[in-house]
Amino acid sequence: MTPSITNETAEDLATHSALDIFLKLDRQSIALLLDVDGTLIDIGPSPFDVDVPDTLKHDLAALDRLTGGALALVSGRPIHDLDILFAPLRLSSVGGHGAELRIAGAEATRIGDLPGDMRRHLTDAATPGSGVDFEDKGYSVALHYRQAPQHENRLRAHVEASRAAFAAEPTEVLLGKAMFEVKRPGINKGEGVRALMAQAPFKDRMPVFIGDDVTDEAAFAALPALGGKGFSVGRNFSGLSGIFSSPAQVRRALRQLARNE
Repeated sequence: MTPSITNETAEDLATHSALDIFLKLDRQSIALLLDVDGTLIDIGPSPFDVDVPDTLKHDLAALDRLTGGALALVSGRPIHDLDILFAPLRLSSVGGHGAELRIAGAEATRIGDLPGDMRRHLTDAATPGSGVDFEDKGYSVALHYRQAPQHENRLRAHVEASRAAFAAEPTEVLLGKAMFEVKRPGINKGEGVRALMAQAPFKDRMPVFIGDDVTDEAAFAALPALGGKGFSVGRNFSGLSGIFSSPAQVRRALRQLARNE
């Protein structure tokens, strides 16, 4: 069952020592699975205008070592973009909401692309000067309107018109923070987490996932069957072990976990 937002506020649960629970985790028996935007790093004006602190990269490298390589980024971004953001790190990653998978040291696998004509039809909505950004990931197209919320209804209609124009191509729409993403059905972070946890060095460890958005719900939903724990940032979903107040608090928690002796 997909987790839902409960009546208890994020602030209430955050006061119940999410940090204390997190810092009691055993680095030798867990797998750290980390969403990126809104979780590890702050949401920027656009997907291409964000800051990844060097201190965060240092702490992720340390935790990757301390967990025996069982640390992965679980993001809507393509793995190629994650490698650019977190360079020189090349971490294990679930990219494109589950469309791509890479265990560090191996080649990434990915699903097939959507037709080029369909992707061009979708990206036509990002007209110059509109404030709408697009990401053509091949296997999906994301339209971001963080800087142009007035275009939400126009983009919604454009997405539906594009899907209708290519009705023979099975797709579904993933909603995120000021974002519509058209992707192949059945691809989600939950399936990506399951695939990741079936492989070494993640196999037989307890997954600990941190996410912040509705795009992370499928990952939260996968955790019970895997014996995992979920933490969110700034909002409450049922079944969580704790809520962090901000990406900055997540970064502090990771730093402390890396330094725990």
